[in-house]
Amino acid sequence: MRWLVTLPLLVMLSACVSHDRYVQWQTETPESFPTLKAVGYAPLESQPAKQQSQKVLMAMQASKIAAYRELAEQVYGQQLTASSQVRDWLLSDDSIQASVSGVIRGARVVKSYPAGDHYVTELELDFAQVWALYQQQNPTQRVKQVMYF
Repeated sequence: MRWLVTLPLLVMLSACVSHDRYVQWQTETPESFPTLKAVGYAPLESQPAKQQSQKVLMAMQASKIAAYRELAEQVYGQQLTASSQVRDWLLSDDSIQASVSGVIRGARVVKSYPAGDHYVTELELDFAQVWALYQQQNPTQRVKQVMYF
């Protein structure tokens, strides 16, 4: 019997909250974008090749990878793991491990050149381009207007 009284009340309340609506979204662009720069170095002589031309090519690739690692450190940060051991009140072992993990898209090679005994690669990452690439897959939007019918 009591449910007969509450049933009409529930129907009336549910009618108030079940409106059809249209939500209009608007993309928000940040006001400014930073440009990150990174430099990678690789020694020529320690490359595992017999011919000098192969050593140069390998050093070019290694310096590019080192520059990408530096960019990843700037974007994602670096994870450090450290441990120390003490025996007889003296530090007996101390170790630190560093790692970087991330995906870099949109970086461009500014310069790549030999410098003495090393090969150098300079990269640049313009966050305006990174934002444009990201927007293609995951557009960030805010509600512009909501209209109820």
